[in-house]
Amino acid sequence: MAGAVVLTCGSAQWPGVGTQTAVPACPGREVLDETLTGLDGRRLVVCGTDADLAAVLLRLLRTEALATVPVGYVPVSALSAVARLWGLPTTQSVAAEVALSGTPDRVPLVRDDAGGVLVGLGVVRPVDGVVYCDAEVVLRGRASRLEVAPDPALGLVVRVVPRGLPGRRVRFAAGRAVQLGCQPTDVWRDGVADRTTDRWTWYRHTEDWQLARGEP
Repeated sequence: MAGAVVLTCGSAQWPGVGTQTAVPACPGREVLDETLTGLDGRRLVVCGTDADLAAVLLRLLRTEALATVPVGYVPVSALSAVARLWGLPTTQSVAAEVALSGTPDRVPLVRDDAGGVLVGLGVVRPVDGVVYCDAEVVLRGRASRLEVAPDPALGLVVRVVPRGLPGRRVRFAAGRAVQLGCQPTDVWRDGVADRTTDRWTWYRHTEDWQLARGEP
């Protein structure tokens, strides 16, 4: 425990022993800056939701510490998109062990043109417009929803879920960026409703972040 600083976000409960710092859900600059300044090379562990993790990584990005601070994650929900994406355990005690002692791997961080980051799953729904993944048109028209997630190869993957009868083909594409122009619609980032917009871009950040997910 001496080698890590643990943040419990919102109503999250740390499943391990030792000292932890309670912070609000989706903590901002005022809450995080003192903690991040005092890391002194230690690992940062986030216990909370995917949106909480995104808030912490956004602050690491803004303070230019993204590439140098290993981050462990203990998801409070077994449905965590981050856990599913990167193979993290969702049993709390096991997740805490990996977060504290697991080997850090570099994984892509996805940003957006509204100043946020995406760590698990982004959703736009419904969609009526044009969607590009890099130079490829992945939608021209209507779809039930658009899903975007980080991808270890190119940076992100986009999934277009069509409207209409079950069995219609879901379209996938992978690249470094996805751009959307459409009728006004709603955007969710990591499970949190963000805004209504008619334009949106997600893209891979130039630096990866360090996620503790290897064998302790």
